[in-house]
Amino acid sequence: MSDRQKFIDSLLGKMTLQEKVGQLNLYNGTWEFTGPVPEDDDSQRKSENIKRGLVGGMLNVLTAAGTREAQHLAVAHSRLGIPLLFGYDVIHGYKTMAPIPLAQAASWDPQVARKCAKLAALEASASGINWTFAPMIDITRDPRWGRMMEGPGEDPYLGSVMAEAWVRGFQGDDLSRTDTIAACAKHFAAYGFSEAGRDYNTVDIGHSTLYNIVLPPFKAAARADVATFMNGFNELNGIPVTGSEFLQRQILKESWQWEGFVVSDWASIAEMITHGYARDLQDAAKKALSAGCDMDMESKAYEKHLDQLVVEGRMDQTLLDDAVRRILQVKYDLGLFKDPYRYCDPQREQSSILTGENLAVSREAARKSIVLLKNENQLLPLPKNEIKIGVIGSLAQDKDIPLGSWRAQAEQNSAVSLLEGLKALTGPENIRFAEGYKLTRGDRSFLYELDMVEEDESGFDEAVEMAQNCDLVVMAMGEDCWQTGEGRSQTDIGLKGSQTALLSRILAVNQKVVVIMMSGRSLAITEVAEAVPALLQVWHLGSEAGHAMAEVIFGDYNPSGKLPVSFPRHGGQVPVYYNHKNTGRPTTNPHDDGMVFWSHYTDCENSPLFPFGYGLSYSKFEYADFQLSADRIRSGESIKATVKLKNSGPFDGEEVVQLYIRDHVASVTRPVKELKDFQKVFLVAGQEQTITFEISEETLCFYDNQGNLICEPGEFTIMVGGCSLQLLKQMLSYEVV
Repeated sequence: MSDRQKFIDSLLGKMTLQEKVGQLNLYNGTWEFTGPVPEDDDSQRKSENIKRGLVGGMLNVLTAAGTREAQHLAVAHSRLGIPLLFGYDVIHGYKTMAPIPLAQAASWDPQVARKCAKLAALEASASGINWTFAPMIDITRDPRWGRMMEGPGEDPYLGSVMAEAWVRGFQGDDLSRTDTIAACAKHFAAYGFSEAGRDYNTVDIGHSTLYNIVLPPFKAAARADVATFMNGFNELNGIPVTGSEFLQRQILKESWQWEGFVVSDWASIAEMITHGYARDLQDAAKKALSAGCDMDMESKAYEKHLDQLVVEGRMDQTLLDDAVRRILQVKYDLGLFKDPYRYCDPQREQSSILTGENLAVSREAARKSIVLLKNENQLLPLPKNEIKIGVIGSLAQDKDIPLGSWRAQAEQNSAVSLLEGLKALTGPENIRFAEGYKLTRGDRSFLYELDMVEEDESGFDEAVEMAQNCDLVVMAMGEDCWQTGEGRSQTDIGLKGSQTALLSRILAVNQKVVVIMMSGRSLAITEVAEAVPALLQVWHLGSEAGHAMAEVIFGDYNPSGKLPVSFPRHGGQVPVYYNHKNTGRPTTNPHDDGMVFWSHYTDCENSPLFPFGYGLSYSKFEYADFQLSADRIRSGESIKATVKLKNSGPFDGEEVVQLYIRDHVASVTRPVKELKDFQKVFLVAGQEQTITFEISEETLCFYDNQGNLICEPGEFTIMVGGCSLQLLKQMLSYEVV
């Protein structure tokens, strides 16, 4: 028996029923809400419950001093002195903002994700936090869903790679180190498939999608020993996931043998009443704990009803003990029983936050997250000192929007703007600026709906005149960061306000326009993409956004990002994603041009505007001589896939080499292609390198509708290239022996 198990067994043996229930209660400690306002604000009651050992953790208690004070209430006054967990939404930074998670996924670089999470953990832990409600690893195909910005995009393999990297970044190799924090994989599960892209909405998907698309990133997080999971607001198979025994007990705790604890989302236990799944709060408490939800965030269901349910024999106490054990294990692993105040160091708080080193990490990540979508006639990169550049757009001078949604304790207006970044790199004498359009007006705070400026052309004339007198225009377009995030779903994923109208006016007087597209989701920007010669997708890049954008625009860094989500041609296409099924009447017309009875639109192409995995470079990468070491593989064997990659352009740069497969015939229909591996490779100009992938039996497997990983004999197409739509192909046969 390990020392941890001995300690926890001993502690459990000393705990009363009320103290055990207390460990399952998570209180909100401030009024920076992430959900509905609690009905009562009984601070005195909460304080007394902490002193009595009836609280397991607090969220939104910040600063080293604040967490120390709250921890003292628990440790110094309660009978057993069990320390508190302190949780907070540290999504892509604490004070220093890294790029939003979707942007990090666009780097296709797990080291970027790991470094950004490590940075967030360093700063948050210095401020007393020891638990973050991240990473969000919901796979989503619908950009109408506002929380697309918070996750890894549309693909389960890329999502799995990023999930593991984020977990290991937050937690490090030793969770007891004071510069690491417990991570939380959320939302378990299928929240990203909310119907109509509307937040908190119901989910209705089949088991094939669940096992093959939704669950792989969560399984990767569990294998990385993520400390906690969070369930969600949605239902699945007609059952709210907070009350899903199928997800939380059968899959997570039994099949995956995961040992951490599950926390509810904000009041999601109580919301099972509104779903029509629980009669009242007592029924909700019973169903949630029975299903495997270990900790209650702000429903007060457990503290009000669990002890009575156990005493009356309506709740098995072994389930309660299991939940308590899981929570105590995380506290033990964090080192809180050895030193409850280990994260409460004001000196470290002063020295570890917003440092030059932290900003450098953010800047590097921001550079690697930028995706070059279009570059006709090699308009980019721009020379630094030979042209007069006109910069247009309110987004260009904005110092707040680049921080992104879910920005923790970032200081408002603390980001480097695009305008500042350009001036810093080329000198202010080469830059002219005109606002041109306005995007929002009024209050932009988290709690309020944005008031978008729809038809304001008052700044057009100034912008057009400036464009006429400049050699080239850099125009910032996109969306406010508060158009994305939780509760920020939109039916219209095009550009708001008068942005496109202004662009048309600018193009009429100056054809050399570089558009810098800022967003937290994939957007329907066909009109813009077709009109301009150069287009950079820059997302919301964090504290150092402007410097990173400028370094790419002027060629100090050769863009290497690839899209983690497909960009639709029109909002009516969504969801549009690369790993779709073929259907019986395929999405590419197999018949003559006059045939209409196949899966298509009559007013728009099926294909996306920009596909998953797409991204250009200032250099040119050529793929050739794609070979398999054998054209047949048997169970237990593996082969090599090789391809020659050459940087035939004038710039050193990185390319993401992507490996896809297609299983042509299976007992469960398979997608037209599936990402199975990738490598990010740096080549100097003119260099050629042979890239090697291993293809094993596991590469060819998939999950059946019972969740079993199976591999069936048959024919496979193996594909390699720099984008999901531009691939070299070879055939492979698989035999089971």
